[in-house]
Amino acid sequence: MIVRQFISWVRTAPPGERAEATRALARAWLVSDLSDDDRAAAEGALLMLLDDGSPLVRQAMAEVFARSVEAPPAIVQALSLDQASVALPILEHSQLLIDADLVDLVATGCAEVQGAIARRAGLPASLCAAIAEVGQAAATLELIENPTTALPAFSLHRIAERHGHLAAVREALLARADLPSSTRLALVAKLSDTLVQFVTARNWLSADRAARVAAEANERSTVTIAARSRGDDMRDLVGHLRATGQLNAGLILRALLSGNLALFDAALVELSGLPQSRVTALIDDRGGAGLTALLTRAGFPKSTFGAFRAAVEALHEVGFVGSIEGMTRLRRRMVERVLTQCATDSSEATEPLLILLRRFSTESAREEARLFCDELVASREAVPLHDDLIAA
Repeated sequence: MIVRQFISWVRTAPPGERAEATRALARAWLVSDLSDDDRAAAEGALLMLLDDGSPLVRQAMAEVFARSVEAPPAIVQALSLDQASVALPILEHSQLLIDADLVDLVATGCAEVQGAIARRAGLPASLCAAIAEVGQAAATLELIENPTTALPAFSLHRIAERHGHLAAVREALLARADLPSSTRLALVAKLSDTLVQFVTARNWLSADRAARVAAEANERSTVTIAARSRGDDMRDLVGHLRATGQLNAGLILRALLSGNLALFDAALVELSGLPQSRVTALIDDRGGAGLTALLTRAGFPKSTFGAFRAAVEALHEVGFVGSIEGMTRLRRRMVERVLTQCATDSSEATEPLLILLRRFSTESAREEARLFCDELVASREAVPLHDDLIAA
């Protein structure tokens, strides 16, 4: 009887009053002890209200039913397909929607719809992949920042490919501890491209010079990222470098001259196709024949063999680096030793190699000077504090 009176009244009531009455009816359907007849009548009334001309009425239903697993499935399904202002609570919270429905909505929905789905708790890999593949930038940012969802590595990489040029997306990705090194490196490349376009558009640098500076920065970033990579992450990084044409002799020589033997080993394993144990044994061959055979198999130019031999010998003498910071900086003593040997060995050293080594030498000297100045300033700042402690 009450529901019949409601249906009669709602046809002429103002939108605001209809919305409040609909909210009350929806709550009654969920929590009140209605008879079977009254429950059926109430559900019929709510289904009728799905066609109400005012979105306020449908919003009221969506807000009540969004978090309830007892809500009428047909009504929830209909509300999920309504306009965005109505559907958002259902899309973000309702557990009555199946993954296939949500994937379809990601593919066809606007940015608001995609964002609401991206905020859902514990999204499965299929939905993460859908948002990563077709989601607009705002939705992918919601997905990255969703603390309840473990994003698969392939979804993170796809987001980086599609939206890594946007600062907000790039920063959110780089802030993640689970970001694969290969994806981190791809974001660095995106940033480099953006900066190259920026400085060349303003005529601050020529296009060639800007590209050269960006390439050098990418190499340094690669070694820095690799210094923090281990196991499968390192193998994926090296595979990415090879696939993108970055796994060249210059990069590998930089890694070796920085004392980053892990990247050097992983690169030679990737390029030679030999197992790790065999590569390590050939590198450790003090006679040099094993390293030469390994470099030949890896496809390196013969003109670089002397530089690699000298670098390996210097690394054995200087010792390995135990810190991540040490594995990211060119070591001046090693660089100058390799440069001296290559400069006097005209049969193997070519001009491009000497230019590269001179660049490494300048870079290592400047880095060493910066570190020296930082330490000097730090020691001077520490003196007054030390004197104050003694006086006390």
